[in-house]
Amino acid sequence: MAKGQSAITLPVNRKGWAVFKEFRAFIARGNVLDLAVAVIIGAAFGKIVTSLTEDVLMPVIGTLFGGLDFSSYFIVLGEVPAKLQGSTDYVALKKAGVPLLGYGAFITQAVNFVIVAFIIFMLIRTVNRAVALFEHEKAQAAEEPKAEPTDIALLREIRDELKARPKV
Repeated sequence: MAKGQSAITLPVNRKGWAVFKEFRAFIARGNVLDLAVAVIIGAAFGKIVTSLTEDVLMPVIGTLFGGLDFSSYFIVLGEVPAKLQGSTDYVALKKAGVPLLGYGAFITQAVNFVIVAFIIFMLIRTVNRAVALFEHEKAQAAEEPKAEPTDIALLREIRDELKARPKV
């Protein structure tokens, strides 16, 4: 430190450190880290689903319903500027501030949602089945072997007696 400067001390009480330590313990817990990883993977997965919807499914659905670009389905609700009269470009009209009811974009998002919901359903269904199978196998392993039926035990004893007799 240079001459004339003093060290800055921050008033820290024990309660402040306790909150910091508690926060640090909370962040270090596995489920918080799992959540962070899930958010990152979810963001990447969302882009894949968006591409699947916009680049693969919606063109097919649009072709079936008579248009190649499903997102271009909209209803104009207000005045259209003179330079955009007759335009069917949803993005340009939206950018110009024209009030639009973009039901095509909504349908695209609804299809996105259904795809994501179905994939999550299938993932959870698979995990639940795997957990149930694991629990079933664990329960079977924990069961003691069943006692041998008495008739089979009796037959074994007779067989062993016959083997032990001297042959004539």
